[in-house]
Amino acid sequence: MAEGVKPRVKVPKSASAGEVITIKTLISHKMESGQRKDGDGNPIARSIINRFVADFNGQNVIDVTLEPAISTNPYFQFEATVPESGEFTFTWYDDDGSVYETTKSIEVS
Repeated sequence: MAEGVKPRVKVPKSASAGEVITIKTLISHKMESGQRKDGDGNPIARSIINRFVADFNGQNVIDVTLEPAISTNPYFQFEATVPESGEFTFTWYDDDGSVYETTKSIEVS
């Protein structure tokens, strides 16, 4: 598991039924390509976020496969329509097998 990984997400606290909202996500992750070596000449293990998924009440909203050229601290901004109150689940998958997850609720009136 990579050190210092911190997912951050901004979802409005409330919206109207059927409203299109903007969601912003950022995960603090150093991203290691596996090509560099440490001070002793040993290879540093590859650790790259390779997939990002966002679900709303169990339904997939976005599913992105990331390639090795992805930058450090990947940021995503996307829109979603919210038909009802519920919970967004955001999941990032790392090459090293680590999974980082966070949730945010939204109230629809």
